[in-house]
Amino acid sequence: MELDLAGAELKAVLNRLRRAQGQISGVIRMIEEGRDCEEVVTQLAAASRALDRAGFAIIATGLQQCLVDMENGRGTGEDPEKMRARLEKLFLSLA
Repeated sequence: MELDLAGAELKAVLNRLRRAQGQISGVIRMIEEGRDCEEVVTQLAAASRALDRAGFAIIATGLQQCLVDMENGRGTGEDPEKMRARLEKLFLSLA
């Protein structure tokens, strides 16, 4: 299953990943500086949410593409039930 992110979808996913990257760098810096545990955990939780949201956006795009392909008769040749199971597994990996 190939992922075809374009335009606004690609920009949104990349922005979320860059935000997470910045937050993780901030967490590393905070730990190195010996900052308060609560502040570190708060930043780490924000980075985790940003990564989760990027993952969900990618999965949602994949689901949408699969549905459009199936409606237009351009399926991948893969059994629809196997495709559903693969997408469900991906989704649950982020849950």
